[in-house]
Amino acid sequence: MIASVDAFRAAAQAYLPRMIFDFVDGGSERETTLRANCADFESLRFAPRVLTNVANVELGTTLLGEQIAMPLVIAPMGLCGVVRPEGELALARAAKSAGIPCVLSTAATHPLEAVATAAPENLWFQLYIFRDRELMRSLVGRAREAGYRALVVTVDLTRGGKREKDIRNGFTVPPRFNRRTAVDLLRHPRWLRRMLPHRNMTIGNLVGWGGHSSDVVALSTFMNTQIDPSIHWDDLTWLRQEWDLPLVVKGILHPDDARQAVACGVDAIIVSNHGGRQLDGAPSTISVLAEVVDAVAGAAEVILDGGIRRGGDVLKALALGARACMIGKAALYGLAADGQPGVERVLAILRQELDIAMALSGNSRASAVRPDTVRRV
Repeated sequence: MIASVDAFRAAAQAYLPRMIFDFVDGGSERETTLRANCADFESLRFAPRVLTNVANVELGTTLLGEQIAMPLVIAPMGLCGVVRPEGELALARAAKSAGIPCVLSTAATHPLEAVATAAPENLWFQLYIFRDRELMRSLVGRAREAGYRALVVTVDLTRGGKREKDIRNGFTVPPRFNRRTAVDLLRHPRWLRRMLPHRNMTIGNLVGWGGHSSDVVALSTFMNTQIDPSIHWDDLTWLRQEWDLPLVVKGILHPDDARQAVACGVDAIIVSNHGGRQLDGAPSTISVLAEVVDAVAGAAEVILDGGIRRGGDVLKALALGARACMIGKAALYGLAADGQPGVERVLAILRQELDIAMALSGNSRASAVRPDTVRRV
């Protein structure tokens, strides 16, 4: 049995063609920030306390007023259907089974209504700030009607990062296939057989917009043209007026931006560098987490996104003030390896590791982890 997220990564690499694995696993340019997201957890060491009675470790906590089974959230990720056809449906079902939220991307392969039907309850919807405000209003209205509990606004995509692996592999818009790519696809027959019946995959939430029906290349091009580089804090204030449920902003790395987001009325801040896929050389999220937590001073909940590969990583983030952590790549490794059961297994591994780390560090409640649980080396 696969026993760690790293082992699931290896299984995903074996199952997926190179262009798909690199899309899932890669970052921008030299991937400095991508590597730092994981590596900077190593600069933190536990300071365990003993004789603290950890007979009953409680992993449950609250997030945006909802009770969740452990402090994890599945992050929004686009085009998950290229990993397995069930894509976001499997991610949402696995999250529901584990008792945690799942965030659906605007760029999901399955429409938000289908995902809400497959896994109702604690779903959040992720939104970009587009040039076409009517498109945004439509998506917000659909999310509200379908029962999504929170709106997550991504603010660090004023233009796409330079993801050189995708360029090299031809995973672009439109895609560029060559002999090497074709040979690599044929070397992954399990993935190919599973995907062939679903080769007309699309961006489910955008079908019909921009004069396009369901062609994924046309919709991807349309979405890229909709990314608005002129976004400003006023746009976040406007969204606060459009959405009367919890509002979350994703992509904050600076304490001043965190304070400004709170002033705009957000309920939670996701400390995120887009998984190392945007500005290479940006700080790792764990390295700036404590600054952001201090800046908001309890006025908003703080969620860490980036680099979570062990339950101990979650505990370190909680000790630095995070309310919960997001996983993206780790969930996709599980999806690639074994579909929904693979995602469920990844979540179970992280839960077990968090339980062990809390007990051995002398913490009994995830909602009240001691700040002195970690120290910097």
